[in-house]
Amino acid sequence: MTATTLDTAVVAPAAYWTRARKTGLILTVLGVIATVVFGALASSRSAHFSFGTDVSGAAMSIPGRLGAIVFGLVALGAGLALYFTQARYGLWTSISLAAFVISSLCWQISRAATGDTIALGLLAQLTVLAALPLIYGSISGVLCEKTGVVNVAIEGQLLTGAFFAAFVGSVTHNPWLGLIAAALGGVLISALLAFFAIRYVVEQVVIGIVLNSFALGITGYLYEQIMQKNAAYNSPGSLPVWEIPLLSKIPILGPAVFTGTILTYGAFLVVAVVAIALTRTRWGLRTRAVGEHPTAADTLGVRVLGLRWANVLMAGVVAGFGGAYFSMVSATSFTKNLTGGAGFIALAAMIFGRWQPIGAFLAALFFGFAGALASILGSIATPIPSAFLNMLPYIATIFAVAGLVGRVRAPAADGKPWVKGH
Repeated sequence: MTATTLDTAVVAPAAYWTRARKTGLILTVLGVIATVVFGALASSRSAHFSFGTDVSGAAMSIPGRLGAIVFGLVALGAGLALYFTQARYGLWTSISLAAFVISSLCWQISRAATGDTIALGLLAQLTVLAALPLIYGSISGVLCEKTGVVNVAIEGQLLTGAFFAAFVGSVTHNPWLGLIAAALGGVLISALLAFFAIRYVVEQVVIGIVLNSFALGITGYLYEQIMQKNAAYNSPGSLPVWEIPLLSKIPILGPAVFTGTILTYGAFLVVAVVAIALTRTRWGLRTRAVGEHPTAADTLGVRVLGLRWANVLMAGVVAGFGGAYFSMVSATSFTKNLTGGAGFIALAAMIFGRWQPIGAFLAALFFGFAGALASILGSIATPIPSAFLNMLPYIATIFAVAGLVGRVRAPAADGKPWVKGH
């Protein structure tokens, strides 16, 4: 008796509603809104754009209603292209969102009460400035979570860094010492995170939230007891601004990228160093191994707990520098809750960037752009209420994480405590 075995390959049909199709549908709806709504609300006045940091000498003009409709159609077409082709996700998404924003600007500027020009150089400059603490915060999150420790305490690290920068910078009258103190402030919160999450395996999300509350409370108390009573303890001064000759004169990008404090140039350097180190060095290989399978890494001789401690403390240094931005760049003093939730947006940027340094950097720029745009549109009194404009960074955060990220996978061991021998 002969038994015949037939090997059959069963190919399951792919799900219709893929990430590309869902995003394409969302972008198509946005394109329809831009074409119909923005086009109908826009006036015949032109929207003017200058390439510098001021509104003098507008270099480009777009008729309000025509521009809103045309760019709305571009956004619609890019959304449909992504929906039907499911290819070139990043390209079609970028084109659609950019066209949607321009369509919105054509409508709002043509209806603005106090101006009809936007300085693109200023917009780019404000975008980078608004993104700086988000870049440092999101890279801090990447350093922690790539090694398996959830870092919800970014807000606390930023806030403590801002306080230490202001206090030490004021006492010593030296902004560079204030910058070093900011890093130590971030390390303080990181050390507490590592102590409880790694040493005593406390639930990492919970301890992160507790540390945020602790940072808010202790910095607020010290501010009231020391800084409010003596302004000399809350005058750290500003970090010097450095301008790179020739490159700073490049239209739009020059003022944003090649004019800034050490924190501006440091942000680009940190992203590049972490991105290269994670993929090209022994430390990066071990970090990724610990974040994915700590037990396997341990059998190969990797000191899992020691590496986690080192990475969490390193993350505190990075986030502390981000905190210094608030009290030594955007302001020259410290106030209670100065960071205003930037740590949570940085956490969203890390997720939006899929736990990758370059992705987190681009997401931070996206959120920074939303904040900068809200600031500029508010200054020219557009039809949208200023209260709503101030919500733009948070709306962008929700929309990006919920609508554009799709399915993302954190490191497999992220948030899971590990005890040697268990």
